[in-house]
Amino acid sequence: MENEKVQTIDRLVQIMDCFTIDQNDLGVREVARLTGLSPSACGRLMMALKNQGLLLQNHESRSYSVGPKSLRWAEVYTTNLDIRNVALPVINELLLETKETISLYILDGDERLCVERMESAQNVRIVARIGRRLPLYAGSAGKLLLAFLPEKRQEEILTRTNFQPFTNKTITDIKTLKEELKTIRKQGYAFSDGEWVEDAAGIAAPIFDMKSDILGALTISGPSFRFTSEKIKLHKNSIIKAAEHISRDLGYIGTQIYQNHPQ
Repeated sequence: MENEKVQTIDRLVQIMDCFTIDQNDLGVREVARLTGLSPSACGRLMMALKNQGLLLQNHESRSYSVGPKSLRWAEVYTTNLDIRNVALPVINELLLETKETISLYILDGDERLCVERMESAQNVRIVARIGRRLPLYAGSAGKLLLAFLPEKRQEEILTRTNFQPFTNKTITDIKTLKEELKTIRKQGYAFSDGEWVEDAAGIAAPIFDMKSDILGALTISGPSFRFTSEKIKLHKNSIIKAAEHISRDLGYIGTQIYQNHPQ
């Protein structure tokens, strides 16, 4: 009986995981195909999720989307996410200083998750939606999180990763990526230009916890044409200073990264 309950919970989570920002309206048969469950089982479980407010059903198409109860859980999660609360004032200062989009990412499984962002007010800007999951092998924040993970954990993720090119600049060769990760770890920041979005650049610095473990990645991003060599240098100093500020507020006392970039 207990095993049946656990199996049901696993199936419910499987169903909810099918819904993403890009795939937010699904029918029973689509979910059945994605999960490997039978259409009849999916239909029953999705109806139960609807009754609990976790899914909504379109009366005309009969397809489902994520319901309002998830927002309440998301609010509880983000309210108690210390890194986000500590980072908010720093992110605001960095936005005013750089006038570019500032984002905060954390590791979520084998992906990175955007938990906070403040958009540039400029006409041409990069938008990083809160709640969006992105791969770790493409983009400054992803590479940075990978670079500072323990070697065993990094290797596990890389082994499972299905390297797909987003642009012609995406690094899809694991050997090349590993060399890039070594450089990032040594220099203490990551840079990307057009790796997951064409003509978009970003620079990221690490946020550590009191145990000196990587906790998040803070990024400055914008159109590539605004990331001149002079701007990259300025942004690098700004992002490292901001990331150190957040890390110190979270109890980090190490020096192995930030000491190479005196302010």
